[in-house]
This record gives sequence, structure tokens and C-alpha cells, in this order.
Amino acid sequence: MSSPLPSLAPHALLVFLLQLSLLLLLALALGRLAVRLGLPALVGELLTGVLLGPSLLGALAPGSVAWLLPADANQLHLVDAVGQVGVLLLVGVTGAQVDLAMLRRRGATGVRVSLAGLLLPLALGVAAGFVVPGVLIPGGTHRWVFALFLGVAMCVTAIPVIAKTLADMGLLHRDIGQLTLAAGAVDDAVGWLLLSVVAAAATTGVHAGSVGLSVVYLLSFLAAALLLGRPLVRWALRAAGRAGDGGPRVTTAVVVILLGAAATHAMGMEALLGAFVAGILVGQARGGPEDAAHPLWTDLTPLRTVTLSVLAPVFLATAGLRMDLTALADWRVLVAAVALLAIAILGKFAGAYLGARGSRLSHWEAIALGAGMNARGVVEVVVATTGLRLGVLNVATYTVIVLIAVVTSVMGPPILRRAMARVDVTPAEHERKRALAPTGI
Repeated sequence: MSSPLPSLAPHALLVFLLQLSLLLLLALALGRLAVRLGLPALVGELLTGVLLGPSLLGALAPGSVAWLLPADANQLHLVDAVGQVGVLLLVGVTGAQVDLAMLRRRGATGVRVSLAGLLLPLALGVAAGFVVPGVLIPGGTHRWVFALFLGVAMCVTAIPVIAKTLADMGLLHRDIGQLTLAAGAVDDAVGWLLLSVVAAAATTGVHAGSVGLSVVYLLSFLAAALLLGRPLVRWALRAAGRAGDGGPRVTTAVVVILLGAAATHAMGMEALLGAFVAGILVGQARGGPEDAAHPLWTDLTPLRTVTLSVLAPVFLATAGLRMDLTALADWRVLVAAVALLAIAILGKFAGAYLGARGSRLSHWEAIALGAGMNARGVVEVVVATTGLRLGVLNVATYTVIVLIAVVTSVMGPPILRRAMARVDVTPAEHERKRALAPTGI
């Protein structure tokens, strides 16, 4: 007889349950506190890990949390696994909210804004990667790879943060709100593609053959998703919808997102890219007569709720655990942090502003677009975590990039509010607001 599968040790299970409970409780409390202070919940959820990690409690009382947060890798991997599932579903849910029809309608304007807001910070980030002090680069990492990765980190935006900010401020019906979402969606998609290529270069080396193979894999995956994945996902979700309740559709959507992540991971690319593309396929699997009775996102609302309220906070809390603010005591790291923050803000804000002005938008409309596109949020945290896992970033650089994500997410709403107060509401926007009112948006 074959031996039974090994089970988790009782003590390891106890510590795992207590870890999850503590991280979620603190993330909830600090996230709500951040919202009350007018900040994104992301700030409080990251602060959970900062408080418990080497930045504060780990530095002041290193033995106080040794039992609950042991250095044992196997124990921490249990929480990490929950966080990884959370971030894959978060990226998938983000992909499902990409409105391709809106991207087609916005056409040239959205492309100009997104490209300008993408290429300028990408170029500035790559250039900065060649001049930052060596203390920010892990030993054995090629500076080319580090520079490319830093460029990707500088150019990403964050659809979840942008969408939440616009909804909270009542700007989703405004033309600038729609255009910001459209341009942000393009930036997100290109950002995941670039991250996948750079990650492949980090693991196999910067060689024309390996990078070329990654591009071939990438194009093949996208073609397969478009030609085979789209009809298959649509059929699967509609078949699951015949059950009469949302449960089978939620399960099917999760399976599709995880399989997409597994596919790109097996190709040597980032699993996040596969999750994002799979999420887009899930979001586009609508439009048939079955969806009139069971709208897709009515069924998938529980998935979004659990992902944003439970799984994503676990990921952000574990991301905060990896931050070490004591690294900023080194003046070289502190100066580099200030410089990179300035580059990130200037590159993204100026790029989006110039793209908007080139599309004949007004000064204040361009400022509003720059403020919205500048928010990095959870997407940059995901990129930073990927860099740390691949060994492209060290703890100091990781801490700097996560701080950039927090600062850029916090500064967006007040600038947006000030700029949009100077932009007149058009009749088309009034009509769109009435159309959106029944949905509660």
C-alpha cells in the first residue's frame, strides 16, 4: 500500500492560522483608519507588515514576534502561498474590468496619453538604473537587468487604485475619468508584458536568443488567448451560468485565471501576465442572451469582494513585512529614494500631461490625467515583490519602490479634486451620469 500524503504538523497549522488572523485583523483596522484619513486602504494594509516587520517591531523587539512570525521559510511560505493566490486573483479581477470597447472608442487620444505616460518614465527609470549607487543593486545582478526592471517599475500605473479613486470622487462619468481608465488599461497591459520579458531576462540572462524566445512565447500565448481562449472561456462561463446561481461562474472564473497564470509561468514568463490576460477573457465573456438574465459581474461580485477584502490585504501585509525602513538610514539609499520618487512623479505626470496636451485637451484636463495616471498603487507593489523574488532588487531598493507606490497613490486625489473643479461638466457627461446612476456607480 502506498503511504498516505503527509499532513501539516499541528504546530505549523496553529501558527499559520494565527498569522492569517493577525495580519487580516491589523490590515482591516489600519486600512479603515487610512480611509478615514482620506488615504487609500492600501497604505494601512502595507503598514500592517511595516509594523510587524524589521522596520519597527522587528527592530525594537526582535524576539517579541519570533514565535508568530518565525524565520522558518517553510512556515512563511504558507502565508506567502495565500498572498500569491490573492495577487493572481487581484490581477485577474483587474483584467476583467478592462473595457476594450471604451479603449476602441477613445482610440488615438487614449493611445497618445498612455504611450507618453509610459515611454517617458520608462526611459527615465532605465537611465536612473545606470547611475544609482551600487548599494541598491544585489550582488551578481547585471546592471542592464536592474535598469530595465527599474524602468518597468517607474512606468506602471494602477487601474484598481484609479478606478476606486474616480468612483469615490464621483468622476467615473466624466470624460477625463473615462480617458484615465482607458489610458491606464493600456499602460497596465504593456507593463505586464514588459515585466514578463524582463523577468525572463533576469532568470536566463540578457541574451538575444533568450529574450527573443520570450517574445515568441509571449506572442504565441496572446494569439492562443485570442483565437482559442476567448471562445472557450465564453463557452465555459455560459455553461456554468446555467446552474442558476453565481457559484459555478465564480469557480470557473478562478480556474481560468489560475490556468492563465500557470500557462505563462510554464513558459518562463511571469504568472501575473497570464492572470491579467485570462481576466480580460473573463471580462469579455458576455453579450449573449444568457447574460441578460445573469449579468457576468453580478455573478462575480463575490469573487471581487473576497479578493479585495481578504486575499489582497494578506498579500499587501506580507509585502510590508519585506520592507525595511531602517535601510533609509544609509544616506546613499535616502538620496536615491528621493531622486527616484522625483523621477517617478515627473516622468509619469509629465508624460501623461504632454500626451493630453498633444490631444488638444485643456491645461486642467491634462493635470487631472497626470494625477490619475501617476497613482502606482498595488501594481507597483506587485512589480517590486516580483523583483525581490527574482533577486533583481534587494531589500533597500524594494523598500524605495514600495514607498513610491504609497506616495504616488496618496497624492492623486487632492490634485484630481483641484483640477476637475476647473473643468466644466458637458451635456454628454450629464447624460452618462444618469445612465450610470441605476448601477450605483
